[in-house]
Amino acid sequence: MDFALSQEQQEHRDYVRRFAREVIRPVARRHDEEESTPWEVMKEARRWGLQGIEHMQRMGADPAGQFGVITAEELHWGCAGIALAIQGSGLAAAGIAASGTPDQIAEWAPQCFGTDDEIQLGAYAVTEPQAGSDVKSLKTTAKLDGDEWVLNGTKVFITNGGIADVHVVVATVDPELGHRGQASFVVAKGTPGIRQGKKESKIGIRASHTAEVILEDCRIPVENLLGGMDKLNKKLERARSGQKAGSSNALATFEMTRPIVGASALGIAQAAYEWTLEYLGEQTVDGGRPALEEQRIQQVLADVATEIDSARLLVQRAAWMGRAGIPMTGGQGSMSKLKAGDVTMWATTTLMELVGPYAQTTDCPLEKWFRDAKIYQLFEGTAQVQRLVISRMQARTYQERFAQAAEVAAQALNPSSNGTSENGAGSEREPTTTTA
Repeated sequence: MDFALSQEQQEHRDYVRRFAREVIRPVARRHDEEESTPWEVMKEARRWGLQGIEHMQRMGADPAGQFGVITAEELHWGCAGIALAIQGSGLAAAGIAASGTPDQIAEWAPQCFGTDDEIQLGAYAVTEPQAGSDVKSLKTTAKLDGDEWVLNGTKVFITNGGIADVHVVVATVDPELGHRGQASFVVAKGTPGIRQGKKESKIGIRASHTAEVILEDCRIPVENLLGGMDKLNKKLERARSGQKAGSSNALATFEMTRPIVGASALGIAQAAYEWTLEYLGEQTVDGGRPALEEQRIQQVLADVATEIDSARLLVQRAAWMGRAGIPMTGGQGSMSKLKAGDVTMWATTTLMELVGPYAQTTDCPLEKWFRDAKIYQLFEGTAQVQRLVISRMQARTYQERFAQAAEVAAQALNPSSNGTSENGAGSEREPTTTTA
């Protein structure tokens, strides 16, 4: 077991940190104050190879699964809002990759990013006014009318909502089946019936565009159903017959992206911690002693550093499991997001208290990191929902192990039930044939 980053991973981390320091941070405050989309930074990110379909493919090809979380943490170290503007389209692309056919992936995923000359955006539209973290309760409907699907409903708090070139919309085809009656659809820019509603003014991640998406008799071609009609019909047939089902496509997409969200949160926490160390390194306490030699300050900084590192290890483990194809049956993906989100909110709050009154002024960068931190306890599943997911998955795993242990014990107590004769030798039997 090797906990060290490889030479290639370290070089990539340093490369993204340099981009964050030289390109993102100089304009972060302006875009935060103006709540403006940082198009010039996104174009520069493309030039640096940190945005676009080629970047996504390179991240996916990493055998250890670490390049994605490294990139997310370092970009968010620069500015969370700008980082989301750069990376937000990736969620739509992930939704297409999770549900689409090879032809649909080839057609639509590149359109979530555009080209070097023309940046395009993707939006993954799931959340609704009455269904936030509970994706099973979505009310947006999709009804088949001839060779078209007709979508109706309202989505809220959608990253790139209304300005995206590609919207991936999760809608209900059969309300009686819950999440098993849902499907994902691609709505191209300019399609009649889709429009932006209210643009949200947020306390944090203000450089990331967030808005309502309103669908009113929005007609799309039947081939814009991700996965195709045959796949949907088989899924609905299984659901109606009572066969066991896996998770919804939306839930599957979120599970794979949760380590990325956790890493994003840690970028904020790491930035706040590093700045506080630098700031306190120049301060003195009573008697002129350096602040960093004060034990009460050392205690707090030690706790912050320990919590950040522990959260990062959970993120790295979940990212590795996802890339290696190891099922996260114990809720490891949710653990990584939960821990990182909570640590980041706690760390920014604690560091502000350590710095004192200066921390609540707009001249101090801690106030922005504090504002940016809160969303990581809310979106892509609130902290409370993550706890439910983890506890239920842990209980299910325990029950399965207990059942397996009980079966082994029963076989040990009753060897004959396992095809073993009284003297302990195994017996072979001719297969029995029956005729009608």
